[in-house]
Amino acid sequence: MLADAGRVAELAGDRDVAATTLRIPHPYEAWMAEEWIADHRMAWDDGTLANFAITTAADGLIGSIGLSLYLDHARGEMGYWIGKPYWGRGYVTEAATEILRVGFEVLGLHRIHAHHMTGNPASGTVLRKLGMRHEGTLHHHTLKWGEFHDIECYGLLADEFARRAPAPG
Repeated sequence: MLADAGRVAELAGDRDVAATTLRIPHPYEAWMAEEWIADHRMAWDDGTLANFAITTAADGLIGSIGLSLYLDHARGEMGYWIGKPYWGRGYVTEAATEILRVGFEVLGLHRIHAHHMTGNPASGTVLRKLGMRHEGTLHHHTLKWGEFHDIECYGLLADEFARRAPAPG
């Protein structure tokens, strides 16, 4: 919702959050969040994005998770961010488990992949908890803030998701 733009800018605009992502700039202004939110409906309608807020009853919006969709290839790329006050609490793992279910069981995807910068090992921990397999490292693949970063790549197939043990909880 556009009403969440201020909250998105506040949380995603934290330098430490922006530093762990490929696409969040810093500084991140409310007008940027408004444009980002406004693009979601059109992207959903044209089948290129399924994006959702991560929320708690107490705090409302605390992050975002989504799938960039490549339906002609039956695959999606998962991406997410979470506000720094909510790091390490399991919210991303919970949201990502549900987005995998939606991708495989609702959207009928065959494969979902994700990646993270090597300097963000917490994301790798999340992806492994989800049962995703490490598929390789892209060396000096991304330029962020004047520095090249390695990217760790993970993937999961629909049949692997169906066979995995349910997440604890």
